[in-house]
Formats: sequence, structure tokens, C-alpha cells
Amino acid sequence: MSLDLTAHFSRFLGAAPGRIHLAAHSHHYWPDASASGQERAWADAARLADQKWSTVFEEVVPAVQQAIAARLSLPDPTTITFAPNTHEFLKRLLSCFPADRPVRILSSDAEFHSFSRQTARLEEDGLIVVDRVTAEPFDTLADRLCEKAAAGGHDMVFVSQVFFSSGAIGPDIAALAAAVPDPETFVVVDGYHGFMAVPTDLSAVSQRIFYVAGGYKYAMSGEGACFLHCPPGYGPRPRDTGWYAAFAALEEAGGGVGYSRDGMRFFGSTFDPSGLYRMQAVFAWMDEIGLTVPAIHAHVLGLQDRFLAGTEKEKIVPLTSARLVTPVGANVNRGHFLTFETPDAGSLHRRLLAENIVTDVRGDRLRFGFACYHTEASIDRAIKRIASVLRT
Repeated sequence: MSLDLTAHFSRFLGAAPGRIHLAAHSHHYWPDASASGQERAWADAARLADQKWSTVFEEVVPAVQQAIAARLSLPDPTTITFAPNTHEFLKRLLSCFPADRPVRILSSDAEFHSFSRQTARLEEDGLIVVDRVTAEPFDTLADRLCEKAAAGGHDMVFVSQVFFSSGAIGPDIAALAAAVPDPETFVVVDGYHGFMAVPTDLSAVSQRIFYVAGGYKYAMSGEGACFLHCPPGYGPRPRDTGWYAAFAALEEAGGGVGYSRDGMRFFGSTFDPSGLYRMQAVFAWMDEIGLTVPAIHAHVLGLQDRFLAGTEKEKIVPLTSARLVTPVGANVNRGHFLTFETPDAGSLHRRLLAENIVTDVRGDRLRFGFACYHTEASIDRAIKRIASVLRT
């Protein structure tokens, strides 16, 4: 399915018309509709001042919860809570476990820095123990990870839905959850590269897994709008807690620190709500024009195939000779970016950027990200520009 949504992204596209942006996986453009959300946040702050929080929690938060739940097939929107970034959620999740022994975690060696850096630091002090399964080869990862999970002995299983360094799809979420023998083990799925990119149905595992993602990438809403789906009963009293986590418990009698029973138990404290306003506006825009995640995904996969065919046709040797890390093939699903492994990744990135062609580099991996604001014609133009730069 091919889309042309350029008219809906006129402000970002018009702000730098000479830029070729192939890093949607890193910093996704925002649709024009998001500006109305930003303006509403400012207007509400001016109009309501101290009383704006009633509007935030009674109108904006429920609307965004409903929209996220609909796109993930979650039965109860109130299981969703918010934070400015996913790192807050990781710290809060880790604070749910006993403090008298190391937390035992099963994960992969391909997780994003919010997880990998924090866990590496906690390992240095002996506060956690992480069993990391090698992500590659991807075609056997699911079996290897489920086998480790089935052995038990973990407090948490943490894995990406789509791996940030490759675009490869992670293990089947339901199968992984089913493989964990201890019902008290936290199963946490990092959905940042999956949400709003890969069609996702969590209805079968909504009572079992945590799912964390945000608005910076494919949700097209920018910074400060991350969310966590919290399965009922898991982590009722995180030690890392902000006063918003007590909203539903403020009037309860009894001693001790009170917590909400829904997803709000993982909330923090005062935050900038403008990201949620933008996210609400983006979801409303999508509903208005009938734009769905499956339609975006089909469009992006088609653009990726077109890009790969173009690199072959134009004989862009630095790319055609590199290892394509992202699995590509008949009936092979993948995320919204292509990853080329080459020792020249850094220099290729710099050469392209010097010509206003934006990509992304991670070590020896050069990443090209595609989005709903790209068209077939814009990809064809990009290929011509890339070929002219990398041939010289």
C-alpha cells in the first residue's frame, strides 16, 4: 500500500526543503496536527493556570490512554501510565524487587541504552545479575530465549519487540510469556521500535506483560510522552515512586504509603504535559483521515524494498557490498529501518550528512529509517542523491 501524506507534514517538510531525512527511526517528523496539540497545551496553561492539571488528568490522559489501548488491543486503558522517558519506568520496575539480594534478569545483548547502560552499571555494584542471550542469528533467537526463560530463576525477562541496532523483530511475545514458568516473574517488552510501526495485538497477554514505548519515534509526537502498560497485580508498590502514584489512594484510610491500583501506581511526579497534548492531537488526526498502523507498516515495507532495489540499480557499492543486518525476504517481517554493517559506516554517514542526507550510525552499522511521510517519488530522489554522493 502506497501513501502520500506529505500535505499533512508540511511544516516539518517545509522547514528544511533541501533535507533528505532517512532517520525516521531516530527522530520521526511530526505531522502538522501535532502543532495544534502544542498550542492547546500552552493555551490551557494560560487559561487555567493552577487548574490545568484537572484538564490534563480528566481529559488529555484518558484520551491518550484510550488511543494507545485501541492500537495495542488492550482491554483496559487505565493500565497505561506515563513518564517523560522510558528510563524512569526501568528504574521504577527494578525498584519492585527485594532489596536483600541481586535482581535476576534474562535479556538479550541487543537492548537499547536505557536498559543496557543502567543494567551494566548496577551489575558493577552487584545489585543485579543479567543473563544475556546473543541476539544473532535472529532466526534462532526465539527458541534460544524461550529455552533460557523456561529454565526459570529470573525476576524479570526484558526484551525488545524490534531491536534498535538492526530492525529485526524480536521473539513472539505470547510465546515468550508462556515459556516463563514462574507467574511472578516480570515480563517486560521494550516496544519503542514496535509501537505504531509494527501492528501489535496485546489482548492475549495484557494480564501478563509490561509493555513500554513512547512518542519520540513512530508515534510522531516528540519527546516527553512515554508510556507503560502495567498488568494488574504486578509491582503494586514500587519503591521508586512519585506523589502522582497516590492519586487514587489519597482518600483511603490506613497507614503506610498508598498507591493507585491501576497503571497510575507507576506514575512519577510533576511533568511537562505538552507531549501528551501532541500525542492526543496526532491520534485524533489519524482517526480523522483513517490512517492505521497496518497501512503505515505496509507502506514502509514497500519503500524499503524500493530503496534496496534502487541501490542495486544505481550500483551504490558502499551499500550493496555491506552486510544487510535487517532480515529481508519473502514473508519476513521487520521494523521500519534498514541496517547496513560496514567498517565505513561512520565515514558514509558523515559524507551523506555533509550533503544534507540524514541517516544514523551506531558503531559499524549505518541505519536508514523510513516513514509515512516518505513517498515512492521521494525515495527515488533520495537514491539518486545518495548515489551521486557515494560514487565520488
